[in-house]
Amino acid sequence: MSHITLILSRIESGDPSAAAELLPLVYNELRKLAAAKLANERPDHSLQATALVHEAYLRLIGDGKDEPSWDDRGHFFAAAAEAMRRILVESARRKRRHKRGGDLLRGEYLEDKILVPELREDLLELDKALNKLSIVDPTAANLVQLRYFAGLTLKDAANSLNLAPRTAERLWAYARAWLFHELKSQTSTD
Repeated sequence: MSHITLILSRIESGDPSAAAELLPLVYNELRKLAAAKLANERPDHSLQATALVHEAYLRLIGDGKDEPSWDDRGHFFAAAAEAMRRILVESARRKRRHKRGGDLLRGEYLEDKILVPELREDLLELDKALNKLSIVDPTAANLVQLRYFAGLTLKDAANSLNLAPRTAERLWAYARAWLFHELKSQTSTD
């Protein structure tokens, strides 16, 4: 059993000092995952990797009322990926609200150049598609979350989900194709 897994089981059993021991051990890894995820976001995204890690960690550890429960290191990082996903989706929803400017885009004025916004996938549409995929195939949805939102390699994501590498490759190809089809059908109906 790894050191992180032991600390996670201490947190689950109610040891108040265990949460303080966990953060230094996982902070750098969570920060790398958050930075990788934010690298795929819009350039004007206001959330920074440090803030994303701290918010996700607070959600994972909670306020002490509900006891968090993780089976192992992989389960903890899967929960971290889900927390990061929810934070980014909530942020995208807040920015879409009318009082926050709705669909207005912030841009720079350059006299000699006209900036064309870089096309990025719509996080809210991806969230809808990922929720549908989790109903059809929860393992595939978890794999996408670990790859896309936590920034794990296919090998690390496969280990977290206890999948054989070849099975993870097939599942990753299936999930990407399924999401592509779902996103394409969502944009054609809008």
